[in-house]
Amino acid sequence: MKNKYLAAEVKTSQGNYRVIVGKSILDLLGKELELTGIKKKTCFIIADKSMFPKKVKLLHETMESFGYKTNTFSLELTEENKNYNSVSKIYDWLSEMKAERTDFILSFGGGVAGDIIGFAASSYLRGMPYIQVPTTLASMTDAAIGGKTGYNLETGKNLVGSFNQPKLVFEDLDFLQTLPIREKNSGWAEAIKHALISDVNLFEEFESNKKNIINLDTEYAAEILKKSVRIKAQVVSKDEFERGEDRIKLNYGHTIGHAIEKVTKFKKYLHGEAVSIGMMVSINISLNLGMVNTDTVNRQKNILTNYGLPTNDKNLNTEELLEAIQMDKKNLDGKVRWVLLRNIGEATIKENISLDVVKSSISKIIY
Repeated sequence: MKNKYLAAEVKTSQGNYRVIVGKSILDLLGKELELTGIKKKTCFIIADKSMFPKKVKLLHETMESFGYKTNTFSLELTEENKNYNSVSKIYDWLSEMKAERTDFILSFGGGVAGDIIGFAASSYLRGMPYIQVPTTLASMTDAAIGGKTGYNLETGKNLVGSFNQPKLVFEDLDFLQTLPIREKNSGWAEAIKHALISDVNLFEEFESNKKNIINLDTEYAAEILKKSVRIKAQVVSKDEFERGEDRIKLNYGHTIGHAIEKVTKFKKYLHGEAVSIGMMVSINISLNLGMVNTDTVNRQKNILTNYGLPTNDKNLNTEELLEAIQMDKKNLDGKVRWVLLRNIGEATIKENISLDVVKSSISKIIY
């Protein structure tokens, strides 16, 4: 019998894992854990402090009801403290608790939590199994899937990290119900990005059914989320280590988005908001190169605006952004690799974009 909550199975060299998506499904977590092959019943929940105490207590009690010996630790995990200091706190706690390599870690929080906790899991005792229970829309649609973990340095975002695939990604939409509207909107940026780069039909659903999607309180919204998850899962399965073009295309809007986060010191924008502005720079480059027309630019801008996302910032500085993109992880031989659109649903990668074209494209979002 088909599991209606199974959104995708991600196939990787580190093992395959399931992505489960649904509303009010926490009671299914125990069965899904059994399917992972993790045999030891000792769990270390590491949670973003924003989940404490109510949601952490619920998860802790749920795990105990499944027969797991459960230990819980929470710390503040935001872009501002996505650094080694946070990783070190996790190491110290795991050491104090005498965690063993055959125990497992449960990451509970948003994208930053998954990145930091996943990296700690990849490196403590040379690697402990972990599962992802994401609690933000951005992490459900994107960050929790694919095994990219790490932390920031002062010189750039996610410059230290590893590819560490989880054993399970379990997404219960109930955890989104208390999410602030700004956080929800930020999460839609990644889902819309998936549609822009590879699925015109999904994009059109976002265009025509906003009322039934945006608040994530309908079965239809859950199905839209599953479609977005499948896109990410398929790309990761084909290009686990970001060596080919497929996975790099997932970074549409991220070259400038990460630069915006850096120059604003990770304080002004949520990740999806910065990516939204970054996508506008990318599509303006596409326009300047004659790859898309003005109608396509306007469709992208309109859908981002309709889902509460920013598309410009008059206070950004072009030279600061240009300097920041030189530290982008996707750069090759010192060249920026730009993810651009040929059409809605079709992305490509270009190098050797002239500085004048990039500056002109940035200028269109600084007004």
